[in-house]
Amino acid sequence: MSAQVCVIGAGSSGIAACQVLQARGIEFDCYEAGSEVGGNWRYLNDNEMSSSYRSLHINTSREVMEYRSFPMRHDYPTYPNHAQIAEYFDRFVDHFGLRDRIRFRTEVVSVVPDGGEWVVGVRARGSADVVERRYAAVLVANGHHWDPRWPEPAFPGAETFTGEQVHSHHYKTFDGYEGKRVLVLGIGNSACDIAVETSRVSERTFLAMRRGAHVIPKYVFGIPTDHLTTSPLARVGSFAIQRALLSLIMRAVRGDVTKYGLPKPDHKIASAHPTISDDLLVRLGHGDVAVKPNIARLDGDTVHFVDGSSERIDVIVYCTGYKISFPFFDESLVNAQDNDISLYHRVVDPAHPGLYFVGLVQPLGAIMPLAEAQAEWVADLLDGTATLPSDAAMQAEIASYRRALAKRYVRSKRHTIQVDFLEHLGELRRERTAGRRRVGQPRSLPSPARVAVSGQLDR
Repeated sequence: MSAQVCVIGAGSSGIAACQVLQARGIEFDCYEAGSEVGGNWRYLNDNEMSSSYRSLHINTSREVMEYRSFPMRHDYPTYPNHAQIAEYFDRFVDHFGLRDRIRFRTEVVSVVPDGGEWVVGVRARGSADVVERRYAAVLVANGHHWDPRWPEPAFPGAETFTGEQVHSHHYKTFDGYEGKRVLVLGIGNSACDIAVETSRVSERTFLAMRRGAHVIPKYVFGIPTDHLTTSPLARVGSFAIQRALLSLIMRAVRGDVTKYGLPKPDHKIASAHPTISDDLLVRLGHGDVAVKPNIARLDGDTVHFVDGSSERIDVIVYCTGYKISFPFFDESLVNAQDNDISLYHRVVDPAHPGLYFVGLVQPLGAIMPLAEAQAEWVADLLDGTATLPSDAAMQAEIASYRRALAKRYVRSKRHTIQVDFLEHLGELRRERTAGRRRVGQPRSLPSPARVAVSGQLDR
């Protein structure tokens, strides 16, 4: 049977869900607050939710990032920029005829369960009129890199700081940073990019962090580094063996990060979301970026650090991550307190039948193919091809996932939705097979590596 479905968001995960639903003959409405598809990857997106900056390039190679149903063009570089990715999304929706199925400049303002269905309130941007529609299911694909998380609590003296304090979400170019003394707080991908970029025009750029990180280059021996963790060879041996091999390779190609002035990481490689940068170590080696420990307090135009040192600073850029937010849900219904949300295989909300989340993962790899695979599973559940296990079984899986996270990753709000690329594809494939068996259709599904690829004409 078909189901009437609401898809929230036309970013990279939302359009993947739309393509799958359409291919499966499942009726849907997709709502997008902006005027175009692409979400976070649409630079200066008029939905005001994009965190892209002008110089942004992807950190996963195009072969890993592309949809399995629609490969990227062969003339794209290995690591395309945001404009090329936005163009790719445009071509994706046009190839599959999805553009007319998306209601642009339309905000979802409320999602409420009612009698086994969902009442979704929407309004055109700029309008006060809310229209309510009923759906059998809701697919949430509103992203998780748009609601800035500032330091909590704020650093002592933050209110006295006479310079500018901005979050990386609002950083777009180095214009305005010329000749200034800049402090970038963080050691994630955005922090490294912004520190490198501002260091080219600033009087001085400092990079402060509370812990060290394993800085990983984009290429290893001429091969995109993510191919080491997302190729079938990555399945060989235990995780401990894979981590030891990756650590050995990093020592060979990068050396000891402390030689560049960075603090020694307090965790093993792959126990935190990777920091990927080819430029940071060079800028550190040139002395163009100086490393500092965490901020202790602010006082006027001066920032004091936990090691007792201090610097006069004009601008602080907080690269402190994002909150998982769902402004259309009442907090009593769905609440991602401390970025923690209980989802079966990172997709299904056991407490609310008919509610699914697509792309709400932080992978060692790319989100797009994972969102595609998640949407295929959701489509199984919507058209009756598969069914879910008992609530007890789903809660047991969620508990197991949390234990695995706690065992492997540094405790942080950054590591609440981590997945390994191949492992997550594998668990989705196994769950789809199990779900089919539950409804008496015992046929297995192909492994992700063997799924047929369409869209070849657009390569």
